[in-house]
Amino acid sequence: MPKQETFLEESADGVAVEVLKTYDRSYAREVFGSIGDDARKALEAALDIGANYEPADIPDPNGAEYDDFLWEELLEAAREDVRQDPNLYSFFVVSETRAGKTADLYVSPDWPSAEAFAKKLLARKI
Repeated sequence: MPKQETFLEESADGVAVEVLKTYDRSYAREVFGSIGDDARKALEAALDIGANYEPADIPDPNGAEYDDFLWEELLEAAREDVRQDPNLYSFFVVSETRAGKTADLYVSPDWPSAEAFAKKLLARKI
């Protein structure tokens, strides 16, 4: 399995933000389970849920099935080249360190949305 690597490390106003690329599916699932509303909306946009499904085919965002639906979409988008290894997934995790406490705030299947989320954190727009 490839090693995880840091894609971005920046800080501003006493807050450090890091984007880590990881291949650890259980770690990504753990982060996914703790993301907030802003991160969930950013992930929905990154996965283009509204454009890829008819509204009737999307579970109720407030219902129990929605988390499973969103996780499955994230997994599918995070899948690496299936010809080389059908079980290899890569994720981008955005972490924030503030006052010595680190929290994982976002997980994505792609670098551009993780970078955008990290930059918004630094600009205090989240």
